[in-house]
Amino acid sequence: MNTSPTAEERALLAGAYRDFNARQIDAVLARMDANVDWPNGMEGDRVHGREEVRSYWTRQWGMIDPHVETFELVKDEAGRIAVRVHQVVKDLEGNLLLDTIVQHVYRIQDGLILRMDIE
Repeated sequence: MNTSPTAEERALLAGAYRDFNARQIDAVLARMDANVDWPNGMEGDRVHGREEVRSYWTRQWGMIDPHVETFELVKDEAGRIAVRVHQVVKDLEGNLLLDTIVQHVYRIQDGLILRMDIE
């Protein structure tokens, strides 16, 4: 049975996406557990911990300009929150590389993002 995320979970994720799009990396990282488990969607595999996420995003933003907007959040019976996003990726000159719908799935613990997966 799917349910709605709590107001706190919605605010946490909305702020993370807003700050990601604004390239406010410290603000996004502050919303993550110190040992966050994060997908490396560009190079494959996963990164672990805030500093590895920082390094990954720094490399990513040096090559492409991604922007994501949420439009649906659903919490499943296991407590994971699925977020459907419209993802637009451009190169650094502004040329469109990708325009698609993606689903991000989050595990939140103690008010922080513990894990994210791309489905």
